[in-house]
Amino acid sequence: MAEAARIPQPSAPAWRAPLAGARRLAVLALGLALAACSTVVPRTQGPAPTQQGPARPAPTAAPRIDSTIPQDTQRHSIALLVPMTGANAAVGQSIANATQLAILDTKTDRIRVTTYDTTPGAAAAAQRALADGNRLILGPLLADDVRVIAPLARAARVPVITFSNDASVAGGGTYVLGYTPAQSITRVVSFAASRGIREFAGLIPNGLYGDRAATAFLRAVEAAGGQVLALQTYDRQPGALGAAVQRLAKSGPYRAVLIADSGGTGAVAVPLIRRSGGATAQIMGTDLWNTETSLASNPALNGAWYASVSNALYRQYAIKYRARFGTAPFRLSSLGYDAVLLTVRIVRDWPIGTPFPVARLADRGGFAGLDGAFRFGADGVAERALEVQEFRAGTTATISPAPAGF
Repeated sequence: MAEAARIPQPSAPAWRAPLAGARRLAVLALGLALAACSTVVPRTQGPAPTQQGPARPAPTAAPRIDSTIPQDTQRHSIALLVPMTGANAAVGQSIANATQLAILDTKTDRIRVTTYDTTPGAAAAAQRALADGNRLILGPLLADDVRVIAPLARAARVPVITFSNDASVAGGGTYVLGYTPAQSITRVVSFAASRGIREFAGLIPNGLYGDRAATAFLRAVEAAGGQVLALQTYDRQPGALGAAVQRLAKSGPYRAVLIADSGGTGAVAVPLIRRSGGATAQIMGTDLWNTETSLASNPALNGAWYASVSNALYRQYAIKYRARFGTAPFRLSSLGYDAVLLTVRIVRDWPIGTPFPVARLADRGGFAGLDGAFRFGADGVAERALEVQEFRAGTTATISPAPAGF
């Protein structure tokens, strides 16, 4: 069951922007094939109505009211913290829809998911979720919001499974489910090395994402026995990308170049690279390229490689999502679906009314989801089984499948 909770608006906005292998994957595929069997109606929370007429004796089995949500004695209370208003509202709504779909697909009656809007303030959303008795927090989406709510959740001994891709927020009861760029970069570099490529170059945007991508790239190339001949950075000013490509050309003959940016930036960079010393260089991208569905049709990227989660089950999910909600899902919404699948698996051995069994998240066998196999490392970051994809003739082709497990 899924519900929605309203968060009071603060006077000033606080937000800124391996399983058991084939058997488990078969269970997931069966869940995706199930038809939706009920309708989930968001519930608006508010103060209890004033009692009229003579007082009646309280029923002996009535749930206790701790705040605005009745204590549920039959299901586990799970909080979903995502932006439901503001600039990221569409992404938040897509994730919320995905959790709803997962509940319907699994036919679970053991959990209740209540959505809290983080846009007015992540701290307010977390405080409300904790006051309502939720034993697990799914979300939030943004790393800055994770940093706000993590101490609150930790004090209440409630774990957080965030959809952020920022590995730095993991630890102390916070688990990162998002796709981290370091894993994608390591996978595609390793694949390139398996094809005999040893000389690499990189185009890296300035900023935190670029810094982490550069570190991951250097480590991955070293581990693969290769050499980074040049690593050029650029900002978002006009001409900056072209200047970085020109500097790259002076580094010597590199055989592969990583563009650690969006696919759109990659499409702009490739023609510049081809004219500036990298006529035959293998183009490589990151998992960001898996979120832009139109990239495959761009001729500049034909033959480019990137590593990401598999899209096989996601395509089935997207069809079902569109049929139910009348629109296409955001690619990130699969994280919400998989978070519910993870919870449903753990709930089998989770007694009602007890704290979430955090130790179960350390299962080295991992979990199965829409995005394939994953497990949480000792650092709290999800390790994923990634495949390497290639843009080819207007579509994508898997050229190195993801492992089935760990």
